[in-house]
Amino acid sequence: MTDIVPIRRALISVSDKAELVPLAAALAARGTQILSTGGSAQALRTAGVAVTEVSEHTGFPEILDGRVKTLAPQIHGGILGRRDDPTHRQALAAHGIAPIDLVVVNLYPFEQAVAAGAPFDVAIENIDIGGPALLRAAAKNHEFVTVLMDPAQYAAVLGEIAQQGGTGMTTRRRLAAEAFARTAAYDAAVAGWFAAQHAEPFPARITIAGVRRQTLRYGENPHQQAAFYAAGDRPGVATARQVQGKELSYNNLNDTDAAIECAAEFEAPTAVIVKHANPCGVASAASLTDAWRLALRCDPVSAFGGIVAVNRTLDAATAAQIAAIFTEVIVAPDADADALALLARKKNLRLLLTGALPDPAAPGTSFRSLAGGFLVQTRDAGRVAPERLDRVTRRAPTDAELADLIFAFRVCKHAKSNAIVYARDGATVGIGAGQMSRVDSARIAAWKGAEAAKAAGLPAPLTQGSVVASDAFFPFADGLQAAVQAGATAVIQPGGSLRDAEVIAAADAACVAMVFTGMRHFRH
Repeated sequence: MTDIVPIRRALISVSDKAELVPLAAALAARGTQILSTGGSAQALRTAGVAVTEVSEHTGFPEILDGRVKTLAPQIHGGILGRRDDPTHRQALAAHGIAPIDLVVVNLYPFEQAVAAGAPFDVAIENIDIGGPALLRAAAKNHEFVTVLMDPAQYAAVLGEIAQQGGTGMTTRRRLAAEAFARTAAYDAAVAGWFAAQHAEPFPARITIAGVRRQTLRYGENPHQQAAFYAAGDRPGVATARQVQGKELSYNNLNDTDAAIECAAEFEAPTAVIVKHANPCGVASAASLTDAWRLALRCDPVSAFGGIVAVNRTLDAATAAQIAAIFTEVIVAPDADADALALLARKKNLRLLLTGALPDPAAPGTSFRSLAGGFLVQTRDAGRVAPERLDRVTRRAPTDAELADLIFAFRVCKHAKSNAIVYARDGATVGIGAGQMSRVDSARIAAWKGAEAAKAAGLPAPLTQGSVVASDAFFPFADGLQAAVQAGATAVIQPGGSLRDAEVIAAADAACVAMVFTGMRHFRH
């Protein structure tokens, strides 16, 4: 017994008219009866394709401004009836319901309407009711019905019909899975939007919907499988255009996201170098070229094979300096023609242009998978204003120190905990991240600053005369003392330790200025 199902009757009701006419014309040429609604029927008639209005087929007109078109037994019975069940066949015959073999539906553009800022009433009218019902009905009865919900699916199905006279079970089952995934994502978008209307960030049930952008060669390691999905419209890696270079890997994407998010924190021209999702050099300066030079100076060894983000249009001079060392990815809002021409010589270098920068203060949500579930939290959009800082030492920071403290604390937000960042003149001069002990992070960052000074031929460690930021409080005075020993003159940290008084006393003893932020930036 063959599993090929011929297409004798098709229902077509689409909001996206792309490839509509070629699809319907090819079906009609094979003798398929075309049922259609509203704008779809009009488009087909205009193109000379014979079409039967659904209202004519059902004997019931469209009502309620088109809200009710296909919600009728003559339609859903024709889709859901099992052809191999005698009682179903008898019921269909008794009620004059003709089987429908193909359902072609795409949904009202709710996601696009909401993304464009549609008012509440417009968004409501863009919630499709009949479309998801048709897709789900056809997908449920895929043993006998073929379902199409995307113009990208049309050509392959037409080819299969032309080759074997209908669709096979493997194809129908795959299309059914895609249809259910689409309706699930659509419902998730509607549910998420409704939850947002009620300021409910953590509803009782949550669904994450994404669109696959890329099947990756592997995950973090070659034995892991991976793919990249886009969800939402936050500017960044998911919205970026890859101009050139090799295929992006899982680790490339993760690191590039970390780099552009960090670069977006700063108003002045800024360059960020990232390795393993940690910044290893960040600098803001009068030009991107200067920012790149200072960012690279922080840790030139780790920068090799790194990811570079800038927060301005990439110019040729900066591009040339970045390309002078081995770089995996450059990400920027844009690049000028000279920079594009120069980088085109580096065939393997990946260049991504985001068109815009992510807003570091914008609300959002982040997820972390756990065994049997996942954690959800609001994005760390915290930023500390200078006037909100609490000076806790006898000496106040100078204006120059204060500017560097704010800069260093913003960088700290993007380094893995425990994180310590030394900075001077708008540039990092030592970064310690991901250590189990905070004092170890302070010592590693100081050692990095000393090594960078040697590489640059400087007589003193870069951390001499710097400021230092800690992503969380110093639990003991030893971490602060390590920073003082490295040459730090001012400290920024959240505060809140049981031993704050001990840490403050150590700062006063060293004549170091210290401010508390009252805000922690753990990153795990």
